[in-house]
Amino acid sequence: MLVFDSHCDTPSELLRGRDISIDNPGVQVDLPKLRAGGIGGSFFALYTPQTLSRDEALRKALEMLAAIHDALDKSPDYAALAVSPEDVLRISSSGRTAVCIGMENGNPIGESLSILRLFSRLGVNYLTLTHNGDNAIADSASEASTWGGLSPFGREVVREMNRLGMMIDLSHASDKTFWECMERSQAPIVATHSCCRSLCSHRRNLTDRMLRALGEKGGYVGINFYPYFLSDGAADRNPGVEDIVDHIDRAVSLAGIDHVGIGSDFDGIEVTPSGMEDISRMGVLFDAMTRRGYSREEISKIAGLNLLSVWKRIRETKVL
Repeated sequence: MLVFDSHCDTPSELLRGRDISIDNPGVQVDLPKLRAGGIGGSFFALYTPQTLSRDEALRKALEMLAAIHDALDKSPDYAALAVSPEDVLRISSSGRTAVCIGMENGNPIGESLSILRLFSRLGVNYLTLTHNGDNAIADSASEASTWGGLSPFGREVVREMNRLGMMIDLSHASDKTFWECMERSQAPIVATHSCCRSLCSHRRNLTDRMLRALGEKGGYVGINFYPYFLSDGAADRNPGVEDIVDHIDRAVSLAGIDHVGIGSDFDGIEVTPSGMEDISRMGVLFDAMTRRGYSREEISKIAGLNLLSVWKRIRETKVL
């Protein structure tokens, strides 16, 4: 079974000096833990905070990209870089983890489509348009006060990402940004690490209407493991694996079984759900889904095949 995680923040940890070639006690992601969890593919996100200038963000994104290559060169028996769905299947079939690259926050590209194209050529296959702050592309869920959705440049970004076959990721986007992207994009839309607002009222989560629209457009949502996106009562009770399955259930009921997956957000969350302390524990989630009544075929879709399928569809619907 292909297990394919649509979002983790491990590149930030590489810059902090983590050696992911060894099993690091108490951390959420390293290569031995990916192998222990049976992870066939994982998107490593080049995350830059909104507090950085464009030039600072660009430099940091490039440093993280270089750090990924350095880490993979050091451990070729554990993992390899994947820049296409076909690469993911080839690498995972060899018993290794296919490391794919996304970018979280469009701040590094500034207002340059040329830099967007450069990152695409360097293997960045999705762009999370915003993070916790409005930027030159769009309004975020945190602020939502600058553009009323996409900026004029952001509309160009959507068109160019459609042309390039890059995935448009709306985790962290404001509601108005979400709906404008749904209207303007000619390709399916993804939310790589989000949860269901009907189960947890956090503004980062997706409404029922959003989840239905995502499924109808052929898109994808990767359920996030951050306790504060799983439960409004996370401060008093740490959510567990069953809470993750609750969000999977809800998303499946609205978007459909072919449009839901896993976007753990590991290495980007300071606390984890009980029973899901790191990426090696992924099998615990699938056991819980089996108890909930999911078939092996259904679990296989949510574990990774749905992410692989939407990536293929977006690449196949390039707007030239």
